[in-house]
Amino acid sequence: ESYHITTPSKHMSKSRSAPRPARGPKIELSDDQKLELREAFELFDADKTGSIDLHELKVLMRALGFDVKKPDIVRMVHDVDPNNSGSVDYPQFLEIMTDRYAERNPEEEIIKAFQLFDDDHSGRISLRNMKRVARELGENLSEDELQAMIDEFDRDQDGEISGDEFMYIMKQSTMY
Repeated sequence: ESYHITTPSKHMSKSRSAPRPARGPKIELSDDQKLELREAFELFDADKTGSIDLHELKVLMRALGFDVKKPDIVRMVHDVDPNNSGSVDYPQFLEIMTDRYAERNPEEEIIKAFQLFDDDHSGRISLRNMKRVARELGENLSEDELQAMIDEFDRDQDGEISGDEFMYIMKQSTMY
């Protein structure tokens, strides 16, 4: 069996009903992700015009945890609207973000999260690391409460959370 994939030519105008160019499988965002993106878009659309400019898009994507630079933004916007006028409406923003979410590597994201805890680069999350993170987040937790959190996931019972234990915890959660 052979398959023939067609993509719109450069001369075709892009309408909302046109099929997406072949860019890999289309993922579906969860309702929570769509809600988060809608709220973020509306926050940055301060004048309620229904669109945000490219600078606002860059700042918004960075706020959502994506390390993007101006050339990345220009390319992504051009991908969804080749005749772009310098702003992005919500459907275009959603298409851009769906593609970005599809490109995310969950294990890489988990490693980054682990490194936020492991500020002393020991390869483990200690009680000291947990106290610092709780303090930075404004959480008033006792040492016993923090140690109980560690103990709950400390599979090898050494009193700390290793990178492997953290990966296991995160893969068990619904976020992964």
